[in-house]
Amino acid sequence: MQNAEQTIPQQKTGRATDFTADREFDDRQSAHKAFKQAASRLLTINQWQQYAGAGSSKFCLTNNEGQELNGFAKEGLLISIDLPVPGSNAGDGLEWVTIERIEVIEDAKADEEFISITVRPVPDPHKTDTQIAHFYKDLTTNTFIVKRSHNKVIAGAHGRNETPNNEDVDLHDKVRNTIVALTARIGLAGPQWKMLVNGLLDGED
Repeated sequence: MQNAEQTIPQQKTGRATDFTADREFDDRQSAHKAFKQAASRLLTINQWQQYAGAGSSKFCLTNNEGQELNGFAKEGLLISIDLPVPGSNAGDGLEWVTIERIEVIEDAKADEEFISITVRPVPDPHKTDTQIAHFYKDLTTNTFIVKRSHNKVIAGAHGRNETPNNEDVDLHDKVRNTIVALTARIGLAGPQWKMLVNGLLDGED
């Protein structure tokens, strides 16, 4: 059976980042219940800002034409991200990613169960050009995982091949994307993902 870490794309170039949080429970039943809640939160993209807390980015689930949607994440849908920093020209102020892959293995009796979502930068769906609307190139991925291992529930955000998108873009985006990408771990994405993985595990829905 595939494990959660096998859903993370292979690291080949650029930078890799990992942010995780975990909670321990008294028994498997309690851990499974907490896993189910956290998995539901992971799929509810439009609520990620609420789970991450004040100062975090705004995430919005859309179809492939950029029209806002409610409900759970699905493969092939897009996510717009409104960062708390000046936006890109390519995305008219937003970053865009596609939900490339969702893997789910749910089994309350097994030692491990998990859900993972892998996203990748894409162009702004409202435009006809092919400029990637993100501060990272489209070889970059982020994989978000919620898993239960025995009586422990773990949430993680795993960046792979993180490379600044500073070549096939205009001068504004070249400068902006380079700065945002190079400071992402400590100044933007790092705190964002730390807040999110904790928020996925905390509280009652």
